[in-house]
Amino acid sequence: MFWADKIAKEIKKERGDGPLIIRDEKTMSGRVHIGSMRGVAIHGALGEALTEHGVENEYHYEINDFDPMDGLPSYLDADVYAPHMGKQLKDIPSPDGKAKNYAEYFAGEFMEVIEKSGYIPKFYRASELYLSGKMDPYIKMALEGADKIRKIYKEVSGSEKSEDWLPLNVVCEKCGKIGTTKVTSFDGEKVAYSCLKDMVKWAEGCGHEGSVSPFGGNAKLPWKPEWAAKWGAMNVSVEGAGKDHSTRGGSRDVANRIAKEVFDITPPFDVPYEFFLIGGKKMSSSKGSGSTSREISELFPMEIFRLLLIGKDINKQINFSPDGETVPVLYDQYDTIARKFEAGEEDDFARLYEYCQLPSVRSDIPKPYLTRFSHLAYMSQMPHVDVYKEIAEMKESDLVEVDKKNIEERLHYIKQWLSTYAPERYKFEIQETLPDMELSDIQKKALGVLADFVEEHKEITGQMMHERLHAIKKEVGIEPKDLFTAIYGIFLNKDSGPKGGWFLSVLDQEFLLKRLREASK
Repeated sequence: MFWADKIAKEIKKERGDGPLIIRDEKTMSGRVHIGSMRGVAIHGALGEALTEHGVENEYHYEINDFDPMDGLPSYLDADVYAPHMGKQLKDIPSPDGKAKNYAEYFAGEFMEVIEKSGYIPKFYRASELYLSGKMDPYIKMALEGADKIRKIYKEVSGSEKSEDWLPLNVVCEKCGKIGTTKVTSFDGEKVAYSCLKDMVKWAEGCGHEGSVSPFGGNAKLPWKPEWAAKWGAMNVSVEGAGKDHSTRGGSRDVANRIAKEVFDITPPFDVPYEFFLIGGKKMSSSKGSGSTSREISELFPMEIFRLLLIGKDINKQINFSPDGETVPVLYDQYDTIARKFEAGEEDDFARLYEYCQLPSVRSDIPKPYLTRFSHLAYMSQMPHVDVYKEIAEMKESDLVEVDKKNIEERLHYIKQWLSTYAPERYKFEIQETLPDMELSDIQKKALGVLADFVEEHKEITGQMMHERLHAIKKEVGIEPKDLFTAIYGIFLNKDSGPKGGWFLSVLDQEFLLKRLREASK
């Protein structure tokens, strides 16, 4: 059973027919990397699966703009942004001077990528929760239950908090920073606090001491109590996270205990999942390492972008290298599951293909003729080749509108890939002059025999050329590698290239013959 169907059935069994709230969030500390899209897609796919299984649900996504800036991205001007360290993301200026604030600048880009994936949740901001007062009851319970929270930290994670530690950070009334304040007491209405110069390594406080109401957006809870509080404030039924949060004694265990013992709420159904890696590495938004969600999304149409995000079981890592083979392989995988679906097969792969489509079209999914990505990439670089004509010949019938649309779409993404990440072996250019290379006598002989074949035929199809190349290998006694190395070398100045028969058949015949004769001398 496909993973989304399996988990949806488990949720329905435990939580009933709804209505259920599915929630996920991302802190807008910088450019959002593609790894964050896995959580978006997993929660989105579960929402779709629950709907299909008769469970009413809504998917809410939080743009976290209320956290402090605790890391300085390498791509920002340190002189401009260092003074803002410790302030809330919503209170920091936008890098482009146009967006409402720092958080909204990066959120805008990420939301566009989410919408492209087709998983469109109801967006809200963390600041809305705090400023509206929805978090106030939980702030009060956390302050009054601070001793319980300290005990939970120690028992679950082994983290010991001092007896005077209170689970709250206040916005300093003087410098506006929240990452540098320590709350020292709570009298039921106001908290006393100090803005400490050396409380954290990444920001410097101003030294101010004051007293303020902790409600209405003047303060925020630390991460783990806040996570539990948000479940209550948003009435969350389903929320997963990366597997690191769900390890024994991890963030999830702490938040679960706080939810039950301090806030008296039932924690949501947990969906822990594995990481999305780029070249084997986990990514950081603030450090600027890895590839951004926008950069990767620009390599795929929606259906294949979805496949990238949900194609593996959630308990398996996704290891994606855009500058390797994973892009063409992903397109090939999509074509394979499409054929399974169209053949009427009822397995997890055919079901996966359905999940790659929007729910609105699953009852009537378009069925274009699918041309292999790598072959289309080669064709797109061939001068004077009519791609649509070549594909019609491969299909052995005229192209219909859905075929043409699919070709046009793939050509668009191929162009993007070739100009950014594609390995050199996928890029080529027909050499105007014969490259300077050494050919063996047997290679020259094979090229001469091929030249004779070209001279004898006015029109040569890819299949004819393919068959002749295989015959030449036997006639001349040349190893396949030596034959094709010679062919790709004299035309592309490379050791490899497109399928030999098709490649030679689409070249201008006069040019083809002249180059073969020149190389075989």
